[in-house]
Amino acid sequence: MKENKKGAASIRRGAGLLLRTAWQSRRSLLLLCVVLAVLSAGQTTVQLLVAPVILDRVERAAPLPELLAAIGLFSAALFLLAALHAYTENVAQLPRIDLRTGKLLRRCNEKFARTSFPNLYDPSFLDLTNKAQDALMSNSSAAEETWVTLTALLTNLIGFLVYLALLSGLHPALLLLVVATTAAGFFVNRRIDGWSYRHREEGMKASHQIGYIQGLRTDRRAAKDIFLFGLQPWLLQVRRDGLRLFRDFQRKCAGRGFIADGTALLLDLLRNGAAYAYLLGLALGEGMSAAEFLLCFTAVSGFTQWVTGILDEVGKLHRESLELCSIADYLEWPEPFRFSGGEPLTVKPDDPCELRLDGVRYRYAGADHDALCRTDLTIRPGEKLAVVGLNGAGKTTLVRLLCGLLDPTEGRVLFNGQDIRRFNRQDYYKLFSAVFQDFSVLDGTVTENVAQTAKDADEDRVRLCLRRAGLETLEQSLPQGLHTHLGRSVYEDGTELSGGQTQRLMLARALYKDGPILALDEPTAALDPVAEDELYHKYSEMTQGRTSLFISHRLASTRFCDRILFLRDGRIAEEGTHEELLTKNGGYAELFHVQSRYYKEGGDRDEA
Repeated sequence: MKENKKGAASIRRGAGLLLRTAWQSRRSLLLLCVVLAVLSAGQTTVQLLVAPVILDRVERAAPLPELLAAIGLFSAALFLLAALHAYTENVAQLPRIDLRTGKLLRRCNEKFARTSFPNLYDPSFLDLTNKAQDALMSNSSAAEETWVTLTALLTNLIGFLVYLALLSGLHPALLLLVVATTAAGFFVNRRIDGWSYRHREEGMKASHQIGYIQGLRTDRRAAKDIFLFGLQPWLLQVRRDGLRLFRDFQRKCAGRGFIADGTALLLDLLRNGAAYAYLLGLALGEGMSAAEFLLCFTAVSGFTQWVTGILDEVGKLHRESLELCSIADYLEWPEPFRFSGGEPLTVKPDDPCELRLDGVRYRYAGADHDALCRTDLTIRPGEKLAVVGLNGAGKTTLVRLLCGLLDPTEGRVLFNGQDIRRFNRQDYYKLFSAVFQDFSVLDGTVTENVAQTAKDADEDRVRLCLRRAGLETLEQSLPQGLHTHLGRSVYEDGTELSGGQTQRLMLARALYKDGPILALDEPTAALDPVAEDELYHKYSEMTQGRTSLFISHRLASTRFCDRILFLRDGRIAEEGTHEELLTKNGGYAELFHVQSRYYKEGGDRDEA
């Protein structure tokens, strides 16, 4: 009983989302669904009546014109119903696609594009994202296929009622027997299918194992290891083991399928045998005509199909509703940040900006320790602050908190003395010209990548920013200048920039935005120390008088900053200028000397 309630709840929630969306934007789709069901049930009913009516005319030795008229009438009716059904089905395709893509898929895409940053690190949210996308991405996905299921379910319900009316003169016990045997066969099959579904991981594991080995046979990267290390016997054995597991699984499925087929055969014999016996008794004892006998027996068989169809479509609707529920859950996923309803925030590029961490502590979901321990920090207006330390010290977490990409587990992040959680978070993001280590270069034009917009970009300003970023000759070197496409995932004529050019393109992007606060989270990690130092000085020149935050694991790159924080294990271990920290002879000085010796030794070896 609990499972049935759960199934009913999922249908109300999942299919209900689809029906509500259609009612709000595409009501014609609901009408088309009903029309298709009526036409389908009408076709089947007419097909049921053809043979008995013609047989009745033959039994009565009706005149040939009457017989031909009956045949012509039924043929015309079937032709008309089939044509109307095909036309209506074709008409229904467009609103189904529009509802899926123009309404539900668009809402999900907007949800992902605007979701709070912490959600992107939540495995549950990402898993739900994939499930929602699966339910929306094709014509055969749940968001579109459910309309087929609803139409089929309505068709079976109409057919059930029509056939019930046709059989109303028969003994109720026969109808109960038909329903009981049909339901029994359905639930036996569902039980068997349920076993296959519950154990599908067993078959998938073996199938993936075989597929993996098959893939290695054509993988040139793996060929060297296979030949040099003599892996062929081992791989063949793995493949044989996978095949054995797959055959065992298929054997189990076949055995249960045999039981299901045998049960269905026995139930069919019981149902049809009882119907034959009862109807023959009426034909012999009460004078039932051959036409009536044919109509009733065919109706009994058809009645069985309608009952099976109702049960099948309800089960299918339940499965599809579970997928649709993932869409509803995804759209209703809570947003921790205030993108609407928060206080508006407007700051000009030259306005003073102070950032402060007040007793801030942060721990990522599922972690067993804090990424950033209780921290108090003030970044004064116009100050250039560097944050350095080894990997895992908490540098990236600190900059994410300051940029408002994360909210602290404990404490407050303050902008000019105000808790940033009170502001519209989108307005707060406008304060930052940020470049991160994992920055994104989109498959668009140079102008679109610098301006971060596909329209109304100021090309003169783009050129100025490229020049200030050290890319004076980029426009002339590209085949279509600023309109050259970058990347080749979308455009065949796309151009690939070098690592140094890409880094400078990111600098141009930050310049174009012209935010009052600059935040750099190791955007030059892929560059050599000399190129990194040069690029950091470019950033320094462009941020005179503005609050700036520089994150790096190379200590020498941030000597130009007003203050340096040395982080260790999520805490500020040391702070001061470069010279002050060297004088302290602590962890910063030790790490600086290690890095200096490494680069010096590397240079000596290169000279040798």
